[in-house]
Amino acid sequence: MPKFQVNDMTCGHCVASVEKAVKGVDASAVVKIDLGTHLVDIQSGKAAEEFAAAIDRAGYTGELQA
Repeated sequence: MPKFQVNDMTCGHCVASVEKAVKGVDASAVVKIDLGTHLVDIQSGKAAEEFAAAIDRAGYTGELQA
């Protein structure tokens, strides 16, 4: 269950863009985004690297949290 810190996600549009990127990797993923803390919590069987690449392609910097 990967969790990313996405500090350059600053508004509702950013949230929608990141969620769309995650859903592009796994349409059935459960995505919880907290704009206040800039955390993106993903419940999926896919690899964290796939989500990191998708977030990057969407124009954001996602740092995988331990």
